[in-house]
Parts: sequence; C-alpha cells; structure tokens
Amino acid sequence: MALPSFNWWGKGSHKGTPVVVTMENPNWSMVELEAPSESDFQTSTVTQEKARGKNAKQLTWVLLLKAHRAAGCLTSVASTLFSLGSTIRRRVISGQTDNNDSTPSTENKTVKTRFYNCIKAFLWLSLLLLGFEIAAYFKGWHFGAPKLQLQYIFTAPFGVRDLFDGLYTRWVLIRVGYLGPPLQFLANVCIILFIVQSLDRLVLCLGCFWIRFKKIKPIPKQDAIVDLEENGFFPMVLVQIPMCNEKEVYQQSIAAVCNLDWPKSKILIQVLDDSDEPTTQLLIREEVHKWQQDGARIVYRHRVIRDGYKAGNLKSGMSYSYVKEYEFVAIFDADFQPAPDFLKRTIPHFKDNEDVGLVQARWSFVNKDENLLTRLQNVNLSFHFEVEQQVNGVFINFFGFNGTAGVWRIKALEESGGWLERTTVEDMDIAVRAHLHGWKFVFLNDVECQCELPESYEAYRKQQHRWHSGPMQLFRLCLPDIIRAKISMWKKFNMIFLFFLLRKLILPFYSFTLFCIILPMTMFIPEAELPAWVVCYIPATMSFLNILPTPKSFPFIVPYLLFENTMSVTKFNAMISGLFQLGSAYEWVVTKKSGRSSEGDLVSLVEKETKQQREESEPNLDETKTDILREQKSRQKKHNRMYTKELALAFLLLTASARSLLSAQGGLELGWLPNENFGRRGLAESSVHRLLSSRFRF
Repeated sequence: MALPSFNWWGKGSHKGTPVVVTMENPNWSMVELEAPSESDFQTSTVTQEKARGKNAKQLTWVLLLKAHRAAGCLTSVASTLFSLGSTIRRRVISGQTDNNDSTPSTENKTVKTRFYNCIKAFLWLSLLLLGFEIAAYFKGWHFGAPKLQLQYIFTAPFGVRDLFDGLYTRWVLIRVGYLGPPLQFLANVCIILFIVQSLDRLVLCLGCFWIRFKKIKPIPKQDAIVDLEENGFFPMVLVQIPMCNEKEVYQQSIAAVCNLDWPKSKILIQVLDDSDEPTTQLLIREEVHKWQQDGARIVYRHRVIRDGYKAGNLKSGMSYSYVKEYEFVAIFDADFQPAPDFLKRTIPHFKDNEDVGLVQARWSFVNKDENLLTRLQNVNLSFHFEVEQQVNGVFINFFGFNGTAGVWRIKALEESGGWLERTTVEDMDIAVRAHLHGWKFVFLNDVECQCELPESYEAYRKQQHRWHSGPMQLFRLCLPDIIRAKISMWKKFNMIFLFFLLRKLILPFYSFTLFCIILPMTMFIPEAELPAWVVCYIPATMSFLNILPTPKSFPFIVPYLLFENTMSVTKFNAMISGLFQLGSAYEWVVTKKSGRSSEGDLVSLVEKETKQQREESEPNLDETKTDILREQKSRQKKHNRMYTKELALAFLLLTASARSLLSAQGGLELGWLPNENFGRRGLAESSVHRLLSSRFRF
C-alpha cells in the first residue's frame, strides 16, 4: 500500500488539526491518514489570532499583578517606617532612652548630657554641611564633565554669580587656609599614637606566640605538690565572696566555694553581703545557714554602713581578729564558680616563692554564645587573658589584678596598705601598690574560673564605664608614688607609659578621636587626608590579631569592628571623666547578672532547690513567690532602650559616608584639578587659593 506524502508537515508554515495514530492490532498496521484541507488552515489562523489576543490579555494581567505587588511593598515599607518613627517618638516621650535611666546614679545630669550635646551639635553641623555640598554639586561645583565646570567662576565677574557661589567660594577658601592644616596636624598626631599602640599590640602577640612555641608556663616547685598530696600540708586559706543585691547568682557561687577540695579545718568562707534589699539579705542568710548545717565553715557578714563599695566591703572582711590566723585569701565575685581543685592548683605557686604576692586565674564564660554581644565580649576578654595578662605575667611579673578568681598572700596586702576606697578600680589599685613594694605576680592561663558576661548592652556599657574611668583616677593618684618608688627605670617606664598612658589613655583617645571625629571631618574637609592603611589595613590586621585567641569568632570580625567603633564613645567618655574627675568618675553600678550556670551545676542546683523548698516554711514560700511575681511583672514592663550617644554617632558617620559618595561622584576636592583647565596636572592648593583670591576679593 502506497503511503501518502507528508511534505506538508516539514514546511512548517501552518499547523493543521491534531493527527491521531491508531494501533489496530499487534502487527502495528497504520490507518491511512488524510492530509489537512484548506478549511483546516483557515481554522488554525483564526485560532492563532484568538491566542494572540488571549496572550495580550494575560500579559496585561501579569503587569497589573506585578504593579499591585510593588505598590503593596511600598505600602508595607511606608507603614514600617511610620511604625518605627512612632515607636521612637513614643520611647523618647516616655523616657526610654539612656538619658532617662531609672537606675540610681550619683552622676550629675549636666555632666551626663554634656558629651551627648557635643556629638549632637557635631551631627547637626555635618548635616548642614552635607546639604551645602549637595547644593554645590548640583550648582556645578564638580568634575562631572570632561572639562572643569569651575572655569566659568574664573572667567566671569563676581557680580554675575549668585550669592550661593560666593558663599561656597568663601567656604573653600576657609577649608584650604584655616581648617585643613590644623585638622591634618591633629590627624598626623593620632596616626602616630595609632602606630605606637599597634606596635605594642603586635609585640604582645609575638610574645604570646613565643610562649606557645616554647610551651612556657608557671610550674610550682615539686616539693610544694608533695607537701599537699603526700604530707598533707595545707596552709590556712580565707575565701571571700563579696556581693550586693545579686540574688540571681548567690546560690551557685556559695555552692561552688563550699565544694572546694580543701580541708574544712583549714578554710573559712566569708559571705560579705552589701545588699540593701531585705528579701535578698534573707535569702543569702538562709543559704549560708543551710551550708553551715552541712558542715561547711562559712559565715555571713552584712555591713550597716556601706561605704567604699567593693573595696570597703573587702576591707571590713579583713578587719576581724581571726584573719590573723590565715596566710592566704581567695576572692570570688558573686557570679564566679571555681572548680573544686582551684586552691590545689594555685596555692602551690606560693611555696618557696616568698616574693610572690598574687596568683591570678583565667576567666571562662558560661554564656559566651548567648547572643552577639556576649560573643564580642568573649573576643576582647580572651585576648586580654591569653595575650596581655599571660605575656606580662611571664616576662614582667606584673599585671592588673582582675578583682576576682585570684589568691593573695595576706602579708602582701598588709604591706601594700590594704584595700582603699579612693577609686572604683580597687583591684588595680592594690596591684599597683603591691608591685611598687616589690611583690611579683603569677598568671595561670590553664586554670579557669567560670563566670558570666553581661547579656544586655545597658549592663555592659556601665561596666565598661567603670573599667575605663577608674584607671585614670588611679593614674592621677599613683603617679607621684611611681616616680618616688625604689624600683628600676624600666619598671617605672612600663607602669607609666605602657600600663597607664598607652593602654588606658591613648587607646580610647585615638579610637574615638581618629575614627569617630577626624575621619568624618576629612570627608567634609578633603584637604586633610587619612591614608588607606590607617583607615582599613591596620585596623583590619589588629582585629585579626584580637580574634586569634578565639578562632571560632572569625565569622564575627566585621561586627567586631563595628562594635569596637561604637564602644569607643563610652570608653572615651569614661576616660575623660576619670582623668578630669567629673561627676560620673565615682559612679559604681553593680553589673546585672542573669544567673546562668554550667550544665553540671544546674543539676545540683535543682536538687538543692527541691530540698530547700521542702525545708522552708509556708510563709517564706509565699513571700518568695510574691517577690518572684513582682519581679516578673517588672521585667515585662521593660523595653529596649535607645542609646542616644551611639545613635547620634551612627548618624554622624552616615552623613560622612554620604559626603564620601558625593566625592566619588565628582565632588570638589582641591589638590587634584585636571590639566585641561589649569595647564598642569595636580595643581597645588596654594595656586587654587591665589586664583580664587584674585578673582573674588572678600
């Protein structure tokens, strides 16, 4: 059977009706197919026209749908911005800012807002200059065209130009002649300080690498270990736990200290409670009584007159007559949980080392991964212990006492004058005075003591304020004693220049001045320049070195840079207040704790709380429940605060970055004018000044 021709299929000019192939039987015979007729072609043409019309309608609907979605996005963005603005306005009106802090403070409000007013004035000035520069950009003061568009300024009489051109020309002259040189000088000074501090940081890192490479660490003498393990020679140790209104953590710290592996007859625990809340006093007193019934040698001490903050509390604990029977004193803050073998790993370092006055252990943190703030704090404190404390302890035998997780020889405390209430850094004060009396310090990087990090920015900022204002107070008081001390010139240089000036004063000064003041000013006054290696390369390298002790924090290197830039405001303000004895220099606020513990402590605490609830009477339980409910209600009323100084600084840097983008698009920057207009490339600023002055005489 002859098959029909299928050439019409290959032409492809028209499409006919669908062709169906029917398989009648297993022999795969095919039914004869007829070719499409002319009527089929006419029908397909009409169908195509209908399909085109349908496709056009579908495209229209798609475009309308996308336009509707875009309008919805714009509406949602507008509503979000409106709600954000309403929230900011509501918080400002209700006083939910750091300027309206409800925490009791001895700081004068005038002093407290003075620094913020300076930043705010600088912010408004930068906004005014940014608007001025944008207007000048659209008026033609830029290099948008191949030829300099300022040429008409030099070829036309002054009367033809409008008032804005005259004002901007005067501003350019003031920049070149009066603002640029002093700003460049200040920038050069800060760059020198920055280089010196970076070299110090690099030397510390090299020292840490050397310690790791040589595996250097303090090792107690063998006979000291033998005396403890075989001969059973245990010296008398006094343990002090100072606390103040810290009901979140008192149980775990008392439990950890009472579980220290030391003969009970050779240890006495003092709980030095400065709490002014009756409920907290009752809870701590009952906890001490419970451990007394379990056989622990522990006493509760509460001061009626609470002078001198922590220093006064420790001083009162050392004033009892029975303290003379003890040779060493270990100090732990309320949130610290020493391991059971803490004393066995620290006390042997005093054996046959009569000049050792302090053995300091390293801190570890139970909540270092709680949020971004705790992760960034862990970076700073890990570098402090791993690099600064360890290097100074190995090579100099001097470092600042961290205030807790350390063991003092009581003789060293007494010879150094004991605890003094003259500053808010009593730990650094006693360390400096002990070093001036010839005592040496030992830092143990492999002995850790668990503690907590502040989990809120408010608590962390107040802690950093105390840590950076106190050293400046102490420097003013100790400088004459350091100069008169009978120690080597190297030790005097190390203590005055490296310990105080470079690491306590210069570091916060240049961090804020260089990166938060001078850098934004160079955007508006481009005649003063900062090299790229100062702005980018060295800070990135220093941040890289800071994160080396915590390799897991490398993904947070960019937030760490921004975090340090933000904290420079608080640190600089604290440094200035401590140096010039302003109202906030003597402010002491106890860092808020959340009561977090290690996994092992949580189990024991649950068992102890269950046992305590069975032994407590019903009235005490009712009072405790009432206090807990009241505390929960107060926590529910708390809101996130707006920190005005940090926000003002952020907007200041934002305006400076906008000015930088304007310069990148062709904004006027004298000193690199093109040769098409002035005959040579790189016309000097003095030449521009002469040209402008000769054309416009003011």
